[in-house]
Amino acid sequence: MKTIGIVTTGGDAPGMNAAIRAVTRIAHVKGLQVVGFEHGWEGLVKNKCQKLTPRSVGGIIQLGGTMLHTIRCPEFKKDENLERAARTLAKNKVDGLVVIGGDGSFRGALDLSKKSSAQMVGIPASIDNDVNGTDETIGFDTAVNTAVGIIDKIRDTAISHDRLFIVEVMGKERGFLALNVGITVGAEVILIPEQKCQMKQILQTIHENARKGKRAGIIVAAEGVGDNAKLAKELQEHTKSEVRLSIVGYAQRGGSPTARSRLLASMFAEKAVELMCQEEGNRVVGLQHNSIGSIELEKVCATKKPVDLSLLELANMLAT
Repeated sequence: MKTIGIVTTGGDAPGMNAAIRAVTRIAHVKGLQVVGFEHGWEGLVKNKCQKLTPRSVGGIIQLGGTMLHTIRCPEFKKDENLERAARTLAKNKVDGLVVIGGDGSFRGALDLSKKSSAQMVGIPASIDNDVNGTDETIGFDTAVNTAVGIIDKIRDTAISHDRLFIVEVMGKERGFLALNVGITVGAEVILIPEQKCQMKQILQTIHENARKGKRAGIIVAAEGVGDNAKLAKELQEHTKSEVRLSIVGYAQRGGSPTARSRLLASMFAEKAVELMCQEEGNRVVGLQHNSIGSIELEKVCATKKPVDLSLLELANMLAT
């Protein structure tokens, strides 16, 4: 192992820069050269890269986003583009590729591993926290804290005006973010894609709260549960409270990573470089029961990470 590459793919997550920095510096300590590929998978297809050194990654640990940039690249699924990426790795004499991203990124890495002799090691970075094999992803803690800060301010207005707010957070397919945010802001109702919730149940909770004297409230809803604007309109028609919809949006992706996200990035990077040096490729680094380990790349891609639905029961008890 002489040269390793780094690529950030898919959606950005706070802490990606911390991971790039850590991989680069740890690799150099171990005598390895590092190449960073720009704009995600497109950088490998078009051979857009830059040499990374301990100095070139200085001053980025506190920055959100990714200095290597990332764009969606659906064309990467095509065989001809996978083969171009493999040739790019060979041309740059890259022995191993560190892929920093989420579930979709690792499926791309698995496809590329079938075309290239370079070893693939994944570092999970996603605000969705939906990567199998790790209890937590880089950026998840930051995204939760960002959403919590916004919703705490919204609750002030909700209480002042006796309003009901539906706050939409990210999560098109999974509800990890909505669930953790909902519990930590004391939401009266949490809506996630994994658990169907009927209008009757929502109204029952709202009416019961009104009976107790609670006229204001927060509903945290993942974007993947359906049309939250329609839900707001329907609730307005069936309750005496004013109902407003607030969409947190892309603010959850940006901002300076929390200490937790930076620490995970650094520890994941150390494990990733270690795997490279031991020539144990096609694996994904992860946090498992407070210990940094790794899992087979193929297994990560084949298994869906379960949501802990018992947290919904906890949320319901806390909302009484």
